[in-house]
Amino acid sequence: MKVLVTGVKGQLGYDVVKECNSRGIETVGVDIEEMDITDAESVRKVIGEAGVEAVVHCAAWTAVDAAEEKIEQCRKVNADGTRNIAEVCKALDLKMIYISTDYVFDGEGERPWDPEDPRNPLNVYGQTKYEGEMAVQENLEKYFIVRISWVFGLNGKNFIKTMLRLGRERGAVSVVNDQFGSPTYTKDLAVLLTDMLEAGDGKYGIYHATNEGICTWYEFTKEIFAQAGINADVTPVTSEAFPTPAKRPHNSRMSKEKLTQNGFNRMPEWQDALHRYLIEIGEIEA
Repeated sequence: MKVLVTGVKGQLGYDVVKECNSRGIETVGVDIEEMDITDAESVRKVIGEAGVEAVVHCAAWTAVDAAEEKIEQCRKVNADGTRNIAEVCKALDLKMIYISTDYVFDGEGERPWDPEDPRNPLNVYGQTKYEGEMAVQENLEKYFIVRISWVFGLNGKNFIKTMLRLGRERGAVSVVNDQFGSPTYTKDLAVLLTDMLEAGDGKYGIYHATNEGICTWYEFTKEIFAQAGINADVTPVTSEAFPTPAKRPHNSRMSKEKLTQNGFNRMPEWQDALHRYLIEIGEIEA
C-alpha cells in the first residue's frame, strides 16, 4: 500500500508517516510547500502523480481563536481544502481518512457524544471542520472521519508544553476546571489510523478516537506536574476567568464504543499516554 499524508510537518502527520513506514507502508508526506490544499489544481496534480491508494488528511487550520476574525481563510483550508481532496479521492477511487474534532458539537450536557449525534458547532473553527466532514460524506463512500480532541505530539505547540513552561517560570497556574474531555496522543492515534488504512471494506464511517479516560484541563495539569516532578500550585477556575474570542465546549466527552464494535483497538489511558510523551520529549527518564 502507498499512502499520501497531508500536514506532515504537524504533530499528527509526522507520527502517521512514522507509523506507516514502520509497517512497511510507503508514504508520500506533503505540507503546504508540496501541495497547497486550497488550490484544486495543485491537489489534483500532486495526488494524481503520487500513485497512492489512500489519503490521510491531517492538515488543517487549527488556530481556533484567530478563526473568529479570519473566517474565510479558515474556511478555505478546513472546508474548501478538504473538498478539493475528497473530489480527487472520488475521481481516483481512493480511500480517505479525514481528521475532525469534537468542536463540531455544541459542547453542552454531560453525556459522551456519539459519532452520529447532530452536529451544532459553537465557533468558526468547529463550523469549518463540520463543512469539511460534509465535503467528505457528500463525495465518498470509502472514508473514515475521525474526531479527536485535546491533541499533543512531538511537533509544534500544545497544552502540555505550555503548562511545563508556565509551571517552571511562575510556580503557579490557574486552569479551567469546567471543561471535560480526553487528551489525544498523536503517537497512539497514528497507530489507530494506520489500523484503519489496513482494515477491509465495511468499516468505513465516523469514529471518535481519543485516549481513554475523562478529565478537566485542571486535572490534566495536575497530572502533568506530578509526572514531570514540577512543584507548582494549580488553582481551578471557571471558563469565565479566561474569556477567549472563540467559545470553548464544556462537554468534549466522546463515546468510542464504535471502535470496539468494529474491531479496532482503543487507545491507552491518557495518564499512560502522558507518561510516554514526557519520555519522548525528554522531560522524564524511561
